[in-house]
Amino acid sequence: MGEIKRYDVNEKWAHAGMVQAGNFYFLNYCVRNIGGTVEEQIEGAFDEMEERLALAGLTLENVVQMNCLFKNIWDIPVMEKVIKRRFHGKYPARKSIQTVFADSGNLCFQADAIAYSAE
Repeated sequence: MGEIKRYDVNEKWAHAGMVQAGNFYFLNYCVRNIGGTVEEQIEGAFDEMEERLALAGLTLENVVQMNCLFKNIWDIPVMEKVIKRRFHGKYPARKSIQTVFADSGNLCFQADAIAYSAE
């Protein structure tokens, strides 16, 4: 399998934004545009995900599974609209969960993902 590689390491929060183990890439805490609309936060989370994947030469089309966390689960249709536009028909398996975020109440969406590369 080789060595495990860590990308986008955050010492303050004690986590890596992406970890590569073999041909699999594990991404966590994709969040951006906190305080914006739900759609802006979803777009931002996917921007964050896309930037991390690019560190390993991957794209959103390499994502095979996502866990999508919502403040309000009824915002799923907003996410689906964004996914249709950004993933170009290469949809990952996904699970959507409603949760209470540990912030000031402005966070509405967060995504974690697993990506795969055949190379």
